[in-house]
Amino acid sequence: MAFRNWSGNQSATPAEVRAPASAREVARAVRDAAEAGMRVRMTGSGHSFTGVALTEGMMLRPDRLTGVLAVEDDQVTVAAGTTIRALNAELARRGLALANMGDIDAQTVAGAIQTGTHGSGRDSGGLADQVTALEMVLADGETVTVRAGGEAEIRDGVTERDLFDAARVGLGALGVLTAITFRAEPAFLLRHVRRPMPLGALLDDLDSLTAGSEHLDFFWLPHTDTCLVKRNNRDRGPASPPGAFRRWLDDEFLENTVFGAACAIGALAPAAIPAINRLSALALSQGAWVDASHRALISVRRVRFLEMEYAVPREHLEQAIREVRDLIERRGWRIGFPVEVRVSPPGDAWLSTAYGRATGYVACHIYRPTPNPAYFEEVEEIMTGLGGRPHWGKLHTRDAAYLDKVYPRFADFLALRDRLDPGRLFGNAYLETVLGP
Repeated sequence: MAFRNWSGNQSATPAEVRAPASAREVARAVRDAAEAGMRVRMTGSGHSFTGVALTEGMMLRPDRLTGVLAVEDDQVTVAAGTTIRALNAELARRGLALANMGDIDAQTVAGAIQTGTHGSGRDSGGLADQVTALEMVLADGETVTVRAGGEAEIRDGVTERDLFDAARVGLGALGVLTAITFRAEPAFLLRHVRRPMPLGALLDDLDSLTAGSEHLDFFWLPHTDTCLVKRNNRDRGPASPPGAFRRWLDDEFLENTVFGAACAIGALAPAAIPAINRLSALALSQGAWVDASHRALISVRRVRFLEMEYAVPREHLEQAIREVRDLIERRGWRIGFPVEVRVSPPGDAWLSTAYGRATGYVACHIYRPTPNPAYFEEVEEIMTGLGGRPHWGKLHTRDAAYLDKVYPRFADFLALRDRLDPGRLFGNAYLETVLGP
């Protein structure tokens, strides 16, 4: 059975596919793969643009490894294949919520944290920063649970604390996650405010905008000076969510149907893209409402695209955006998709893109039918010149030699991997590039 990701740019035909429903079944699959001389990988929902989930050996599908396993005070344990959408629904039913999340809720929780899904937050980090425990199957088929601050020795000098900090954003290289415990909090409301803003004015005011927004997310339309700025801050309520028509108008019609049609026209007539973007900028409107946090933070994405995203030190974010703008103007490319910008506080998972530093994220997208490798390549040069770290699930060309320079705990991660999976049972071509053989 062939596997293809959401955007259609990655595919594989594994020798065997299994859909385990428990940690015990995952452990059996891992042992069977090792005995058969096959590598093994657990996929998520296919929202990574890289080959991180691919294998030609045994592929584990997450479809049956789902559901809430335990709730105790503010600790919620879910099976690794549970989608973020399902987790949000279960938390809401119990009067709970995650502090922060990305803007897509179709991923599995394991796939999201393994690739470093982060969202945007002034004070609250990505999903990995909200994890308090991991259950995982190691290369020898043993199932272990590691917790934040744990002092136990797992084996061969590998401590619980180190494995926890390494495996939260572990790329599936250290083991197969089977359950994840998140720290939740009482459900809360967010006031969502969106408005158009000139890019120049936004960059001049970036520090105060960031300081005044618990969640800041903005989209710059290339070939214009216009951004759509989205700010979310906690609100006492009462809730005043957009009506069904307004939600349909914004989320489905304008941001998907109309935007998809604009992308299709741009693909047929690239010279029209600047004019299309200018019209789109004129059509942007402002609005405000108060809604449950997970509804305020999540967006609907139906137009298929390719994406590259880099995390740069927060102090270099303004420079990164200006250089991307100047690059597009200088090279004369026709870029129809907005450039998205977000922020994050420092993280402590070893391979988190925000590890040890306040971070700004710059994400570049291209309509799937019209890839532009030169655009990504030259933006990547800008980002790496600023010490950028590529998102693990989005397109990039960095290898282990580069990544070792920008991740202080990179060598520690590799050493841990050598102890836990010396035979590279969990390896694949992508990991050979980013981690080495």
